[in-house]
Amino acid sequence: MLKKQFKIWGAAAALSMLMGSAHAGVSADQAAKLGTELTPVGAIKEAQGNIPAWTGGLATDAASVDKNGRLGNPFAGDKPEFVITAANYKDYAANLTDGQKAMFEKYPDTYKMPVYKTVRSAAYPQEVYDETKKNAVNTSLLNDGNGIANFTFGVPFPFPQTGVEVIWNHITRYRGGSVSRIIGQVTPQVNGDYTVVRFKDEFTYRNNLVDFQADKDDNVLFYFKQDVLSPARLAGNVLLVHETLDQVKEPRKAWVYNAGQRRVRRAPQVAYDGPGTASDGLRTADNFDMFNGSPDRYEWKLEGKQEVYIPYNSYKLKDTSLKYDDIVKAGHINQDLTRYELHRVWKVTATLKDGQRHVYAKRVFYIDEDTWQATEIDHYDGRGELWRVAESHNMFYFDRKVPWYAIETLYDLNSGRYLALGLDNEEESGYQYEFERTYSDYTPAALRRGGVR
Repeated sequence: MLKKQFKIWGAAAALSMLMGSAHAGVSADQAAKLGTELTPVGAIKEAQGNIPAWTGGLATDAASVDKNGRLGNPFAGDKPEFVITAANYKDYAANLTDGQKAMFEKYPDTYKMPVYKTVRSAAYPQEVYDETKKNAVNTSLLNDGNGIANFTFGVPFPFPQTGVEVIWNHITRYRGGSVSRIIGQVTPQVNGDYTVVRFKDEFTYRNNLVDFQADKDDNVLFYFKQDVLSPARLAGNVLLVHETLDQVKEPRKAWVYNAGQRRVRRAPQVAYDGPGTASDGLRTADNFDMFNGSPDRYEWKLEGKQEVYIPYNSYKLKDTSLKYDDIVKAGHINQDLTRYELHRVWKVTATLKDGQRHVYAKRVFYIDEDTWQATEIDHYDGRGELWRVAESHNMFYFDRKVPWYAIETLYDLNSGRYLALGLDNEEESGYQYEFERTYSDYTPAALRRGGVR
C-alpha cells in the first residue's frame, strides 16, 4: 500500500529562509470554496459548457489490479463517439491546439484522434485536498515567480492569478509521494525503426524520506534518480537530481555517474535546453515530464480556460498484451490505441525573456484543470515557427489516486521523427510505491555504489 508519509515540514520554519514573497494567498473564505463550489484542487465542479460535472473521480476498485500493480481498463468496452481526421479536423478547429492541427497536416493519411465520452476520472488522497486548502491561503511566489514559499505538497495555487502559478501547479503536482518505475524511451527513425532505452526512475518528495528532517535540504522540492538499464552501451549510467524550490537562488543540483569511467561529475547541463538523456537530440532537459525546472527564462501569460480535445484515460496504451511494435509507428504512435476526450484546460503562453537563451522562443501550454498536468505543449523556434508538439496521454492510477501519464510524446515537425517516453508494456512490473529511502540514498556518494536498487 502507498505509505502516506505526509509529514509537516515544520510549517513556516522549514521555509522561513525563503520568504520575501511577491504574491500572497487567497482569503480563508475563498479557500473554503475548495470541495464545495469547486473541486478540492480548484477545478470547476458543476457541469458547464460541454464538460460534465466532477463527481469524485474513479473508485479505487474501478477495474482489476494484478499482482504487479498493473491496472485493468475501466473503459475497455467504450467505443469512439467520432474520429477526427485530416479530412474533417477543420470542423473541430475551435477545440484543437495549433500543434494538433499541424499533426493532421503533417500526417494526413495516418494521424487521427478517436474521441470518446468525457470522463472526469481524476482524484487525489484526502491529505492532498487538505494541504491544497492550506496552500491556497499560505503559499506564495518568490523572486518574481521563480520560487515558492510555504509549500509542502498538494496544489500550491488552486486559484491561479498568473501563468507562472499554473506552471508551478504542474511542476509540484502530486505523483504519489514516492514512486519507482521501469519505463522505455524510443526515438524512431523516419521509417519507424527504433531501439528501446530502458530506465529505472525514482522520485520522492523530501518529506517522504524515512529520516526526514525539517531543517535539512529545506530548499529541495524532490529527489529524482534515473538509472539506465539498457542498451548495453548506456547501461549503468545514473543521473541524480535535487530539484530546488527556488532555482534562481539555488540552481538545480545534478550529478551523473558514468559507468565506463566509474566517475561522478556535476551535471549543470541537465537543465533548460541541455540535451535530454539518450534522446538523440529530440528533446531538451526541460521537456521531461512535459516541462520541468526553473521558470525564470520565460514571461508567463495566463490566457484563461478553454475546452480542448486531449488524450485522457489512456489505459489502452498500458495494455500488457501489446508489444512495443504495436505502439511505435513511423511518424507518430499508433493512434488507434489512443483515447481523446473534451476537457477544460488552462492555456498559458511562455515567451522567452529579453536577454535569455533557449532553443524554444515560445511555448504554449494546455494544462488539465482536474490534474494540473500539462497535456499539450506547442514549441516554437526563434523564427516564430511551430517546431515541436508535445502530447501526454493522461491516465489515472485509481488504486493509488495518482493521475500521471501513460506515455509522453514529443513530435518534431521538421525532421519527421519523435520521442515517446513511458513504455512499459513488456516490462515485468509497473509502478512501485512501496519502498523506503533516506537522504543518503540521494547523494553523489550513493551514485558511486552504482547499480539499481
